[in-house]
Amino acid sequence: MKHIGIDIGGTKIETAIFDRDFNAIQSWRIPTPKRDYASFLMAVRDQVVRADELIGEHSHVGIGMPGLINSQGRVLSANVPCATGQCIAADLKRKLNRKVALMNDTRCFALSEANRGAGDGFHRVFGAIIGTGAAGGLCVGKEIQQTQLGIAGEYGHLPLSAQLQQKYALPVLTCGCGLVGCTESYIAGPGIEFLYQHFTGQRHSSSHWASQLDANDPQAQTILQCYLDILGETFASLCKLVEPDIIVLGGGVSQVAQIAEHLSANIEKYLFKGFSAPPVVNARFGDASGVRGAAMLGGD
Repeated sequence: MKHIGIDIGGTKIETAIFDRDFNAIQSWRIPTPKRDYASFLMAVRDQVVRADELIGEHSHVGIGMPGLINSQGRVLSANVPCATGQCIAADLKRKLNRKVALMNDTRCFALSEANRGAGDGFHRVFGAIIGTGAAGGLCVGKEIQQTQLGIAGEYGHLPLSAQLQQKYALPVLTCGCGLVGCTESYIAGPGIEFLYQHFTGQRHSSSHWASQLDANDPQAQTILQCYLDILGETFASLCKLVEPDIIVLGGGVSQVAQIAEHLSANIEKYLFKGFSAPPVVNARFGDASGVRGAAMLGGD
């Protein structure tokens, strides 16, 4: 039996076919229809039909996408506006005449990395995406921890502490989720752009900041320390709540080498004296981990 994984993003839909051991066989991408729900559903359906034709059978289907899914199966997604309020899994099940599993894409990432990924051999694995947004999921014994509300893992919406807000004279920002002071506003890609402007008075991308770090620029190093303080304290809060054995990083921002290199030490600063932080590593499957996790979800 083959498995189909679909990773829906704000700009693209990636479809991948996996063998029974979840090794990738083939993948492709199309643009995401974001404004019209009927077009969105048809686009996803067509990718499954195409995969069926390529492998000659009707396979399990798992889908990961940004946003939250409540207990009724309704989606809330800022990245794909037409999906908000819709029961995507149920609608696709009717169109495809088979079970369709749907989960937040960062939880899919965590599931992938806990199963023969960078978290292999660890019992409690937290997968954390740091990209356009900041969220993740906890796997225990290689299984994602499902919750009634479906919001567990949203570490980017823990609040910035008053201590760090005052230390770096940071304004308290309103997050895209509607809450105030979420750490995502400072640690995700757009947050790095904000920090760069805050410290330098100039507006530059996170990739520019990364290149300045490589050049050992003093201002870039100052921004890095602020960044590591915020992310370190956030992950320390995470450790106090769920105590992962390892934290696996994914997403574009995680490719900045200095983050994973120094993060454990900065987590430890905000833990209890005498307690060690878990190791922090980059994902084994990189950008393909989300779609791989979605395929595992569909294989349940």
